[in-house]
Amino acid sequence: MLVRIHVKQLRLGMFVHELCGSWMDHPFMRGAFLLDDPKDLKTLLATSIKEVWIDTAKGIGIATENDDNEGETVEEVAAEVEATLARADKVTPVVERVNIAQEAVRAVKICAKSKQAVSSMFQEARMGKALDAKDALPIVEEISTSVMRNPGALISLARLKDKDDYTYMHSVAVCALMVSLSRQLGLDEEQTRLAGLAGLLHDVGKMMIPLGILNKPGKLTDPEFNTVRDHPSQGHKMLLEGKGISEIALDVCLHHHEKMDGSGYPEKLTCEQISLYAKMGAVCDVYDAITSNRPYKNGWEPAESLRKMAEWSSGHFDTRIFQAFVKSIGIYPIGSLVKLESNRLGVIIEQTGKSLLTPMVKVFFSIKSNTRIPHEILDLSKPACKDKIISHEDPVKWGIGDIQELWSDMPVTPW
Repeated sequence: MLVRIHVKQLRLGMFVHELCGSWMDHPFMRGAFLLDDPKDLKTLLATSIKEVWIDTAKGIGIATENDDNEGETVEEVAAEVEATLARADKVTPVVERVNIAQEAVRAVKICAKSKQAVSSMFQEARMGKALDAKDALPIVEEISTSVMRNPGALISLARLKDKDDYTYMHSVAVCALMVSLSRQLGLDEEQTRLAGLAGLLHDVGKMMIPLGILNKPGKLTDPEFNTVRDHPSQGHKMLLEGKGISEIALDVCLHHHEKMDGSGYPEKLTCEQISLYAKMGAVCDVYDAITSNRPYKNGWEPAESLRKMAEWSSGHFDTRIFQAFVKSIGIYPIGSLVKLESNRLGVIIEQTGKSLLTPMVKVFFSIKSNTRIPHEILDLSKPACKDKIISHEDPVKWGIGDIQELWSDMPVTPW
């Protein structure tokens, strides 16, 4: 049964059928949802929405049939929510930050486990089995925790995917990038989790593309190109048939190829029509795509990729989202080869958080003598360090084939 109540009467466990007001009056991406998060209740009480419709068949009803419109005061409800959040904060585990080499060891295992899980989930979807968010959320949690311990490790490792595993590892990488970007944008834990889930599922529609087209090394014919461009719509249909799939995941799946200037697909949306999460998905999807080896081309270096994306940003990406993305991974992302003012080469091994221009660098090559030298770690953010980056470099140009080993202290590990 649908019942219209005042927001003061809302309680956790109620199913919100409709918010009585303009969508501009609230931040919720979905119009109907189970109110099971204290943070959502707190947010709703802070909006200008006064009344909502609840569905008592899908959630709890009001306390009694004689419950009047006054109920508890907003202050009393807010105090209850604050107390619930405070109790939750006390039991929330603190994730300790670790260095890049430490997290790389765990990130390798997470990547392998995640690839296997995504592969199984997507293959079942290809065979017609409905996707279930419960199957995907443990993957998101593992990835999110790794990003909290050290954001650069898993993101950098996931970029080193094999061409044959591109679709699955791309999903893992975009999930990690969405989590990192969410934190940079100040989104809360629930929003971050849903953004990560959206990243994991955004390309599920590619399961409906014949492998001969998906992995074709040469130029696609017009019909083949149209088949590829249909993957957001195909994925959206698959997710609609799934269980527990959020509106955010549906939105990002359908709209991660839309562009600010309206030239994207499938709906040619313009800036104001594209949601925050779809804008995030567009940036994360493109970055991982252009930095990864594909059947038809090798990936660009991370720093070069960001430079290219900056050139496209006005028409392709939301400027604020792109700037936050750059800040989340650095102008010189981990694994980038750089030339220093001291006429040496080094690889970026960590961001310092003090400036995008002053990461930590492992120096290993002398340009003057054209030879390897003993490794030296430079923290460019330290006042005592007089060296600085003057350019990013292509490892192929210098014959450097062990970039991963240099930044992670680990050999290349196939997924």
